[in-house]
Parts: sequence; C-alpha cells; structure tokens
Amino acid sequence: MVKKEWNPVLKGTVWKFGENVDTDVITPGKYLDNLGECKKHVLETLDPEFPANVKVGDIIIADKNFGCGSSRETAPEILQDMGVAAVIAPSFGRIFYRNSFSIGFPLLEADNIAEFFNKGDIAEVNIETAVVKNLTTNKTIQCKEIPKILMDILKSGGQLELLKKELKARSKAEKQNK
Repeated sequence: MVKKEWNPVLKGTVWKFGENVDTDVITPGKYLDNLGECKKHVLETLDPEFPANVKVGDIIIADKNFGCGSSRETAPEILQDMGVAAVIAPSFGRIFYRNSFSIGFPLLEADNIAEFFNKGDIAEVNIETAVVKNLTTNKTIQCKEIPKILMDILKSGGQLELLKKELKARSKAEKQNK
C-alpha cells in the first residue's frame, strides 16, 4: 500500500471520470481473489489507459456519486495502493466515503468540479483548506471543508492509526498519573 507522511498539499495529473462510477467498475469482482491481477483492471471499462498509466500522486476528478454500489472495501484501498492521491467529486457513495476516510484516503466534495478539469490537467489540492487549483488553466475552486474528525483520521494515516495514537497517549498519561 502506498502510504506516506501526511502532506496537506497534493499535486498530480488528473484522471477524469463521469457520474455514478460504481465500486464494481473500480474493482471488478472477477479479479478480487487476486489483487495483483485486479490492479490491471481498475476502472478499465471507463478508461482502458488508467490501470497501466496511473502514477503515484495522480488525482481523480469525477462527477457525482463516485464509488456508489456495493460496500466493496477494496475500491478505495486499491486506488490508494496504486498511488492515487485523492478523489474529488460533487458527491460519493456513502460506504465508499466512509471506507476511504477509514484508511486515510482523502476525498473532497465540490459541485461542478468536473467542469474545471480535463484529463491530463495538473491539479494542486490543499486538503486542509479544501482549495483545488487547476494549474493548467489557472482556475481555482473551493471544495467543502473536511470535518475535523475526518481530518484527524487523514493526518494519522487512517482510523486504525489514529486509534493506536490515542491509546498510546492514554497509556502514557496513565503511567504518569501512577
């Protein structure tokens, strides 16, 4: 899995997708028993170039309801593992949204974001301020800010990492109070 130090500013090449991108399209069911093979088919029905050409740091811009469909936890995991830095869309499937933040995979919501980008544009995303710039066209859009608890999860690298950090701090405090 591609995990790195927390950096609120991301910069990468844009991959663009339409509305209602289903988790079954992100991670096709017939390949789920072999995640290495599954990576070769991620989003291929929408863009056959994606699986072979996505690079670490790339950013997905989509239309509404990205990640709809089944509760396939592999969908955000495999995007993160392939190096996708973030997904920006007007809305997300609720389970995809929760699963993404749970593993520390950033999502931003912005109405009409798809109008601001073309495939191949360069985007700069500030997760903390929720500002997205198209460096190719020099246009900027303000996204919805990420709630504090979700931001804490992102900064920690996921929900499990945040829990470990909190338990360690609690244990240290208890030892000091003895």
